[in-house]
Amino acid sequence: MLTSGLQIYNANPVFGGREGFHFPFVGLLGGWLAGGRHWHFAAMWFFSLNLLWYGVYVLLTQRWKHRYVGSNDIKALQQSKSLKRRFYAWHRIAYTSIIPILLLALLSGIGMYKPAQFYWIVDLFGDWFALRVVHFLTVPTVIVFAIVHSWLALKAGGDRLVDSMFLEE
Repeated sequence: MLTSGLQIYNANPVFGGREGFHFPFVGLLGGWLAGGRHWHFAAMWFFSLNLLWYGVYVLLTQRWKHRYVGSNDIKALQQSKSLKRRFYAWHRIAYTSIIPILLLALLSGIGMYKPAQFYWIVDLFGDWFALRVVHFLTVPTVIVFAIVHSWLALKAGGDRLVDSMFLEE
């Protein structure tokens, strides 16, 4: 989604208009505006269905009870002497914060895709430009999340935790 989104951005940059900053063509997906949109929307369906499936899974298995931030995590940040416990608390805060960010990316993307049909989404953000800026800024936010999330996983569980995600034991 990143490379096709940057292809769409290059067609009409958010910052600076047509004379604004353009990303280098190397590594962009789609080749032109319509091609970038096709790839972006195809990936959006995968992203949306994956997010929906994850939401259903979390609700059915009740993993939300121990996966997301709670009052005990806030208390741990304030009072805990254990560094590992504080890393777990930060990990849950990061994990919880990404859900509304992903929903914001999806909502703003739908508003840009069909602004006439979903005019209320555009109105929710104020105007078209604000909608584009919010959608564009969700990308670096998700990238920062991925970096922080990975760093916290290493700090909380070390190589063993990371290996358990990819290797069978």
